[in-house]
Amino acid sequence: MPLLALHDVHKSYGAVKVTDGISLEVAEGETLGILGPNGAGKTTLFNLISGDVRADAGRIEYEGRDIGGLKPHRRCHAGIGRSYQVPQPFGAMSVFENLVTAACFGAGEGERQAWATAHEVLSATGLLAQANKPAGSLTLLNRKRLELARALATRPKLLLLDEIAGGLTEPEAQALVEELRRIKASGVTMIWIEHVVHALLSVADRLLVINFGQRLAEGAPQAVMNDLEVRRVYMGLES
Repeated sequence: MPLLALHDVHKSYGAVKVTDGISLEVAEGETLGILGPNGAGKTTLFNLISGDVRADAGRIEYEGRDIGGLKPHRRCHAGIGRSYQVPQPFGAMSVFENLVTAACFGAGEGERQAWATAHEVLSATGLLAQANKPAGSLTLLNRKRLELARALATRPKLLLLDEIAGGLTEPEAQALVEELRRIKASGVTMIWIEHVVHALLSVADRLLVINFGQRLAEGAPQAVMNDLEVRRVYMGLES
């Protein structure tokens, strides 16, 4: 049984079909990478999985259970954590307090355990030196690190990453890749939307390319990147 399964999921805004009959399965422990041009419907797909928006039609199953009617916080409690493309920390709270909040309300941990979780995640994501700084004072790059850290503090079984490498320098992207490999080795299932293709290819077991809300290609990463239609649509190459 897959950890996550989408069956013919649709989402439209007016006449615009943002998600047009997407079906996919993600096995426990797998890392699925998602590519697609801007406006292809990638973030909407995450919003449907996390519960930020409701599907117009289709079925979303997590651990074999239909979660279409669950609120976002219930999905988080069930083990679905996510980062957002635009970081959204509690700006007036410290970095540490942001993580304690995520552990308490996302993972349901008590205060003492949440403190331990926050310290563990801060160490793992390179943010320990920033622990007492207001989250709103961080640089963009550190806010992106905090976005990953907050998702990890919810103790997810399924981690949704939305362009977490965007804006990172090459050394920072490499450090991120190493962190994601450690997360993967711990057994966390990941779905990662990314435009930094070499970072994605370093971690993903399988790639899905979507365009205009539909599946364009899916399979082994190198085979997908060599697909002629993917090269034309995503990379602008004709051959």
